[in-house]
Amino acid sequence: MKHLIDPTDLSVSEIDSILNLALDIIDDKDKYSEACKGKKLATLFFEPSTRTRLSFEAAMMELGGNVLGFSSADSSSATKGESVGDTVKVVSCYADIIAMRHPKEGAPMYGAMVSDVPVINAGDGGHNHPTQTLTDLLTIKREKGRLDNFTIGLCGDLKFGRTVHSLIKALSRYENIKFILISPKELRVPEYIISEVFEKNNIEYKEVRTMEEVMSELDIIYMTRVQKERFFNEADYVRLKDTYILDMDKLKTAKKDLSILHPLPRVNEISISVDNDPRACYFRQAMNGKFVRMALMLTLLKDNNCKLNLPEDKLAKIGKMGGAD
Repeated sequence: MKHLIDPTDLSVSEIDSILNLALDIIDDKDKYSEACKGKKLATLFFEPSTRTRLSFEAAMMELGGNVLGFSSADSSSATKGESVGDTVKVVSCYADIIAMRHPKEGAPMYGAMVSDVPVINAGDGGHNHPTQTLTDLLTIKREKGRLDNFTIGLCGDLKFGRTVHSLIKALSRYENIKFILISPKELRVPEYIISEVFEKNNIEYKEVRTMEEVMSELDIIYMTRVQKERFFNEADYVRLKDTYILDMDKLKTAKKDLSILHPLPRVNEISISVDNDPRACYFRQAMNGKFVRMALMLTLLKDNNCKLNLPEDKLAKIGKMGGAD
């Protein structure tokens, strides 16, 4: 059984295959509109979500399938004390594929160990968010035309931001990516990212305190929200929550083809005055999430021997999981 729990579960060739399939779906949506006819996606969201959950649901419905599940732990048997493993085991009797979000790191991995259908990690605590990473990669590819040879600034909550951790792991496998880490000292990237990703692979990076000092160097800036739900101390959250706000004044020195990304939801970290700037990609990024999740679900279902309702030329575009880089 193939699952997606961590972005490194996918080889570079598998990522490229999923992104290329997403691009084909964008170009030829009608051909995929009944690909998952008769298939069911279960969304097990033990933690609140808007974009990720609805994006998965929209993706399955646009493939002609159906959706079941719950949107918070309060509406599941977790309130009765049922374990994650039992929930997943039972739901895998009802669905063909599962998307699971959980506040505890490692919960989707445990779910995958007991599931009889593919499990997709839709976010686990401050650890990983692999489908957001695929969304980010598709956005970069569509905006820049490439996934190599650029400088990316990651700004804000780099300590608890699972989207940042996943994106760093994925981009570190592409050529000539320079990382600039913009955060207060309290929210720096965890040491394991520095040692196991940057230093181990001899990847160029630097840590700075302000976006202004590096704005002119950036090809991409990836803004993140300071996440109240990850803090143990509310005073620390209040002190840090508005540390970085991207506005038009800070963009004065930026490149004309800068790409501004944000996994959303946005609070204060990007001024609404930036929304009409052509460099603002975050709403296009949200749309890309639907298409890349369509491509991922098709890939996992096909690779786990689910019959898809597609013509042969479209089936041939779906890559196989488990390949090597």
